Amino acid sequence: QLLLVESGGGLVQPGGSLRLSCAASGYMLMYYDIGWFRQAPGKEREGVSAITKAGGIANYADSVKGRFSISRDNAENTVYLQMNNLKPEDTGVYYCAAGTPGWATLSVGSYDYWGQGTQVTVSS
Repeated sequence: QLLLVESGGGLVQPGGSLRLSCAASGYMLMYYDIGWFRQAPGKEREGVSAITKAGGIANYADSVKGRFSISRDNAENTVYLQMNNLKPEDTGVYYCAAGTPGWATLSVGSYDYWGQGTQVTVSS
């Protein structure tokens, strides 16, 4: 079974940066699209960014375009989310997920395997 573990979250001031990592075990990430999602208290989980198996297509929510960048290193079985110019509204638990939709969708229901999440708090 594919297991995903997120890391890199923390407390950062507005305008700061964080780099999240999603490390896989049990199976090779190269067979999956990977998505990053977040959930703020009292809100539904939403798609932030996704990338196809070989990294040819990357997709971003409008709210993070130009600030976040997704990348993957299949040799290291890891996907990254670089988050720059963070805003308080970026606060939430960030999850990575793996699935096989094929087009880097941001739809929650298209992903089958989920990590446990990492907390990101943007506050002064």
